[in-house]
Amino acid sequence: MKEAIKKSDVLIEALPYIRKFFEKVIVIKYGGSAVDERGMDRAILEDIMFMNYAGMNPVVVHGGGPLISKMMRKAELEPKFINGRRVTDTHTIHIIDRALHAINKKIVGTLREMGAKAFGLSGKENNLIRVKKMAVDYDLGFVGEVTSVDTTVIRRLLEDNIIPVVYPLGVGRDGNIYNVNADDVASELAIALNAEKFVLLTNVRGIMRNKRSVKTLYNTLNISRIGGLINRSVIDSGMIPKALACVNAIRGGVKKAHILDASIPHALLLEIFTDKGIGTEIVK
Repeated sequence: MKEAIKKSDVLIEALPYIRKFFEKVIVIKYGGSAVDERGMDRAILEDIMFMNYAGMNPVVVHGGGPLISKMMRKAELEPKFINGRRVTDTHTIHIIDRALHAINKKIVGTLREMGAKAFGLSGKENNLIRVKKMAVDYDLGFVGEVTSVDTTVIRRLLEDNIIPVVYPLGVGRDGNIYNVNADDVASELAIALNAEKFVLLTNVRGIMRNKRSVKTLYNTLNISRIGGLINRSVIDSGMIPKALACVNAIRGGVKKAHILDASIPHALLLEIFTDKGIGTEIVK
């Protein structure tokens, strides 16, 4: 009986959030080592399906770096990175396309097996993601930065209660396919869709003053503080582009951004449908 009452308390706590976010768009980016041939963690997919069933409009953006590197090595190509970005030649971009398509197909298939309606999309199709070659002091090859987003297809899917699952490739004015950072794609999609929330699932609890202590987790941060935390190296390494993607989304009109640990079971539900949350929320 106590266990049943406890479950009912959880549902009651979630109720105002379900009402508040009804029909709102939530853009969820999931990548890194957690995404491979198996797709995504089933608990995360269950959370996404729950959100969909509760009347929200989740949009998933995924990466797939480990599988890309694995497929490159199989093709006798050694992965090369400069400042965290993958050097992408003609052969590599086609490997990236195949790897991300395979992951996308697995995620969509799993969601469908679980009872949700889902549809896979590549950013290179239907003018979804338009890019220009990334302007840096060194040549990364076919690596692009987002110039525009066409959400026509995604909006049609959401109207039909279908979960869009997007992988981050883009097309340049030269007609070439470009590799694009998934955090950036997800951030720009969140802006274009006027999303209520932008969620980055990663492998740490959020932004912490001391990375060895969860007790130092920032539960809430204003975007005005992000620059200072980067300058003091509180935010460093791979967390910098994630934090900047959140800042970009908020400045573009997204209500809130969240960084949380995907390894925590049902991290999405705990962050969105509870009073305290479990990660770092970033606000204007």
